[in-house]
Amino acid sequence: MTKIIDPYGAELVEDYSKIITDFGLEKFDYSLFPKPNRIMRRGVVFAGRDLQRIADCIKNRKKFYVLSGIMPTADKIHFGTKMVVENIRYFQEQGAKAYILIADLESAAARGVPLEEAKKRAMEFHIPAYLALGLDPKRTTFYFQSENKDVVHLAYECAKKITLNEFKAIYGNADPGRIMSAVTQVADILYPQLEERMPGIIPTGIDQDPHIRLTRDVVARMKEKSFFAPSSVYHKFTPALDGHLKMSKSMPESCIELPEDMKPLTRKLKRALTGGRETEAEQRRIGGTPENCMVFELYKQHIIENDGDLDHVHETCRRGTLLCGKDKQDAVERMDKFMNGLAKGIERAKSKLDSLHFVKF
Repeated sequence: MTKIIDPYGAELVEDYSKIITDFGLEKFDYSLFPKPNRIMRRGVVFAGRDLQRIADCIKNRKKFYVLSGIMPTADKIHFGTKMVVENIRYFQEQGAKAYILIADLESAAARGVPLEEAKKRAMEFHIPAYLALGLDPKRTTFYFQSENKDVVHLAYECAKKITLNEFKAIYGNADPGRIMSAVTQVADILYPQLEERMPGIIPTGIDQDPHIRLTRDVVARMKEKSFFAPSSVYHKFTPALDGHLKMSKSMPESCIELPEDMKPLTRKLKRALTGGRETEAEQRRIGGTPENCMVFELYKQHIIENDGDLDHVHETCRRGTLLCGKDKQDAVERMDKFMNGLAKGIERAKSKLDSLHFVKF
C-alpha cells in the first residue's frame, strides 16, 4: 500500500521514526546548529532534508533564506504556527533572510475566501500575530500570491515539469484545485532564488513534506535554472489535551487556539489528560508519569523556556511530590501569562504594519 502524508487531510503520525525511514528524511541533529532553540534541543524538531547545507551556510556566513506562508482563512492560529515562527526567528538570528507569503490565491481556491477578505485578515490579524510570536520584521520580506507575477509565471514553468502520475503518487489524488495550489507553492518556495541563487530552508509540520518533495523533484528537472533544492525542518504535532496525537478544531474541547480567552482555556486545562495515578496516595507513593501528561507536553513544547525549570517539573511529577491538581493550576497561570503577552504583542504589532517590507509589482 502506498503511504501518503497528506497536507490537505487529517491523518495523524503515530511513529515519527518510521516516518523518517519511509520518506527518506534525516533525523534532526541539533548539534549541527549553534544555540539551538527550545523545540530543537528538546526533540520537538525531529527531522529535515539537506540540513548540512544550511548548517554550512550558518558556519561560513553564506547567504541563505527561510520561507513560510500564511493561510488567511481563520481568525485564530494554532501551536503549529507558533513553532514555525520560532524556527523562522531562529534562522533569522543565524543570518537568514526571511520571506513570508500570504497565500490569498490558495485561500480563494481551497476555501472560497475572496482576495480582499484574505488581505484584510492577513493585515489585521495574521501578520501581527507572526510579529508577536517573534518574527523579526527588519529581516522579513512579505508578499501576496495574487500580486506576485513572478510566482505565477514560475508556477507555470514548474507545472510543465510534473507528471500526473507523479502528482498522484505524492498527494494521493489530483483534482485541479490541488494541482494549482501545489504548483503555486513550488513557485513560492523557489521565489527568493529568482533574485539570487542561494540555499533556503522551509520550517513546517511533517504534513507539508509533499510540497518539499515535489519542489525538490522539479528542481532536479530544471537543471538549466541552477536552483538549489530546498532544505526543510519538521516539528512534531502538538497533541490534543485529551491525548490524541494532534490538536484539531474538530475537537474544540481538546484544542487550544491562539489567542484564546482564559475562561474556556482554564476549563480545558483542568480536564486535560495527565500522567497521574488513580489516587493521590498512590501518586505520592509511586510517582506520576510525565511522559503521558499533556500538560507536561505543553510545557515542553511551548510554555516553559528554561530547561532547568522543565526538568524540575518532570522530576517532582515523577517522584510524586507534584500532584496533578497543583500542576494544572500552575499551567493555568503560565498559560494566562502567555496569552496575555500574545494579545498585547498582537496589538503592538499592528502599529508596525506600515513599516513592513512588501514586494511591490
